Amino acid sequence: MKRIGLIGGLSWESTIIYYKLINELVRDQLGGLHSADCLVSSFDFAEIEVLQASGRWAEATDRMIDAAQRLEKAGADFLLICSNTMHKMADQVQASAHIPLLHLADATAARITARGLKRIGLLGTRFTMEEDFYKGRLINQHGLDVIVPDAEDRRIVNAAIYDELCQGIISPTSKQQYIGIMRKFIEAGAQGIILGCTEITLLVNQDDSRVPLFDTTAIHAEVAVEYALTADAEMSK
Repeated sequence: MKRIGLIGGLSWESTIIYYKLINELVRDQLGGLHSADCLVSSFDFAEIEVLQASGRWAEATDRMIDAAQRLEKAGADFLLICSNTMHKMADQVQASAHIPLLHLADATAARITARGLKRIGLLGTRFTMEEDFYKGRLINQHGLDVIVPDAEDRRIVNAAIYDELCQGIISPTSKQQYIGIMRKFIEAGAQGIILGCTEITLLVNQDDSRVPLFDTTAIHAEVAVEYALTADAEMSK
């Protein structure tokens, strides 16, 4: 079994889900008392959020690179960034490491294209919805037609993530707002919807949508376990 290096605490609410899913999947596949061989480097997310909000991405990148290198030195065989937003610096993190980084957007896009879907709604932080590091990768590298909410709905989605979900708050009002936004996606022709923030799975699930939801946290965990348990797996960095 390969050792998984998790860059977490982005926020810890979703890192818990990663850890739980990864260990459950290993147990399901190997049986008995088996669990994952993994290391976790967990940030104080309040510090990271300040860097995000103030646009100090170079400092955030340095901290992510440091976490990746510490995990590698500790014996990790590959890396996961347990956050969609922090894939903004995924290329720099990969360039700094000598072990693979399994990119969350690539894993998600593979699931979407495997189902023959093309037009996809994207929910996430404002950075994920508005910038090209994630949306552009889905479009340019995977040929998807990605749509995002309008400006007011992006504000609602982003606020619920930072003000509620990252703090463990599950609001019925926010849930209904998210469902309404997902319905707008469907009306605009979306064939599926990406839950492009690892905390969103705390708020909505497949029962809340008429089209497939792509839970990036679950997908990333599944891909990590597949890689960890496949001796000769060849996956792009």
